[in-house]
Amino acid sequence: MKRRIGCGTLLLAALATPVLLVVMMSVLPTPAAPALQTVGQVAGIPQRMLTAYHNAVTRLPKEVPSCRGMRWAVLAGIARIESDHANGRTISDRGDITPRILGPVLDGSGAGGNHTAFPDTDGGHWDGTATSERAVGPFQFLPSTWTGSGRDANDDKLADPHNADDAALGAAVYLCGNGRNLADRTQLRSAIFQYNRSTAYVDDVLGWIDRYSQMATGTLPIGQPATGDARTVIAAALAQTGVPYSWGGGNANGPSRGICCSPSGKSGTNITGFDCSGLTTYAYAQVGIRLPRTADRQADIGTRIPASLGPGALRPGDLVFFAYDPDNDSTIHHVGIYLGDGKMINAPRPGTAVRTEPLWDHGFAGGARPL
Repeated sequence: MKRRIGCGTLLLAALATPVLLVVMMSVLPTPAAPALQTVGQVAGIPQRMLTAYHNAVTRLPKEVPSCRGMRWAVLAGIARIESDHANGRTISDRGDITPRILGPVLDGSGAGGNHTAFPDTDGGHWDGTATSERAVGPFQFLPSTWTGSGRDANDDKLADPHNADDAALGAAVYLCGNGRNLADRTQLRSAIFQYNRSTAYVDDVLGWIDRYSQMATGTLPIGQPATGDARTVIAAALAQTGVPYSWGGGNANGPSRGICCSPSGKSGTNITGFDCSGLTTYAYAQVGIRLPRTADRQADIGTRIPASLGPGALRPGDLVFFAYDPDNDSTIHHVGIYLGDGKMINAPRPGTAVRTEPLWDHGFAGGARPL
């Protein structure tokens, strides 16, 4: 029988959740790659795809001079929903993606939830079917739409929706229309809705845009600086920086020996320290708030902050959660304390210590405000 313990994880292999890191680095131009001077690294986005997003933003003013507010995060938000950034595919230096990313055939049969037939417009050149249409490439263009929006962004004299650079620039052109200000939230929503006429789709894309842009730029709106009890909670947690991770360790009184061994073997009853929910329990105890022991139950305390609001809704001192399924609180497996500027303090995992780091990109499940 599986038993909940520590951070609220099941006694399964302790998997290291990817962390969104932004490290500015030089990208050496080659005959095949865009000559960008700096491109960040973002967990979950292949470097070559991120380069394509940056390249599209750089080239866009020549294509749609009246468009304003385009950012790489806007393109990343679209591509995250449409193809998960072509993850699992091979992306060449020239940006060519293999195998091709093909959506369901839109022949009206209902396959893939489609009940509307789209007549063929490309003779199967891009989508492999000469009897109907289907969306293609990392940005899932219909061939008919690509005819108007497609651009050659890698200077090979071909506008190819299966090429990362071309597709990203084509998506940027399409989102801009005749000239939008995408820094305006209303116009950004309209552009995304035009891309896919679904309010749920718009909300999903905006959520990813907010995560990428806020976490990566370090300009997350944090509201008022931490004061009062929030400052006390944060100070208490920061004072534990460097204390070892201990599976099941930590309580309202401070670090303690772990109550079990972690599956990785890096934590056990011989280590005095904190696990993630042990650290938050201790920090909040310093202001008289008694939290439940596991991360998933801590999500029930105070005001719940839905993941759909994005990290921008968090304030310093809030609990911040991560889950296997962000829409299901019972799958929450990690908790930290939000510091502002897209950062948190937490006890990450066995083999580490209490530390400050960027919010994790994967599994963000919102927060809670016990104060």
